[in-house]
Amino acid sequence: MILKPTLLSALCLTLERAMALDPKCAPGGNFDLSYWNLQLPTGESGHPTTITASKLKGCKGYQDSSVFYTDDKDGALVMKVPGSPSSGACVTTPNSRHCRTELRELNSDGSSKASWSPSASKNRLSATVTVPKPDDGSHGTVIGQIHIDDTISTKPVCELYYSTEGDLVMGVEKTRKGGKSIFTKVGNAPVGKKFSYEIRYESDELSVSIDGGSPQKLDTYELDSPKSYFKAGNYNQGDSASEVHFYELNVQH
Repeated sequence: MILKPTLLSALCLTLERAMALDPKCAPGGNFDLSYWNLQLPTGESGHPTTITASKLKGCKGYQDSSVFYTDDKDGALVMKVPGSPSSGACVTTPNSRHCRTELRELNSDGSSKASWSPSASKNRLSATVTVPKPDDGSHGTVIGQIHIDDTISTKPVCELYYSTEGDLVMGVEKTRKGGKSIFTKVGNAPVGKKFSYEIRYESDELSVSIDGGSPQKLDTYELDSPKSYFKAGNYNQGDSASEVHFYELNVQH
């Protein structure tokens, strides 16, 4: 069993980060980004810039003051997106109409893209965030998601949205072909207020919890537990700019 990080380490890191995010360090000095790649809203059409895990690591790792950087007041990891391709002149991936500043999960050693089984006993993504600027999309900005393995489908399993009203909504695809998402409100947090979430897809069950509450189970319809991976960040769904701040970010397997 791989734990990223171990439960004890995760607890220690959570306490340390809550007390001591360093505003003078790049994000890689405050967060373990060794098992993430970063997708940016810059680059060429259909080919957005990707920053590898090795370049993200450490206090002097990659940052960009316009889209991905450390807040100089509280040390939070800030992710920004300027809007849509038409409003913000940003770049999308080949299979999306929306721009993103988003982390994509890798294997625990960072050597290859993650692809895990939802039948396993533990697959969890947890984060503490604020969203000072959600986008103006129907459900708002996607701040965390589970995506189906790219060799199987270009669609997500689920996406956690945060709206301009502070609503947290989980969209779950009904099929691997996509286009038939079912949306369920799972919580609310005032815009700019800090909150936490945890998404689980383990033992063939999908669930989400907000602020440490009981996991809310969600139907996965006809998805049939495809191999998957986590993503976390700021996946803009509207035309207006969006901004997300991370204070904690952990994956466990």
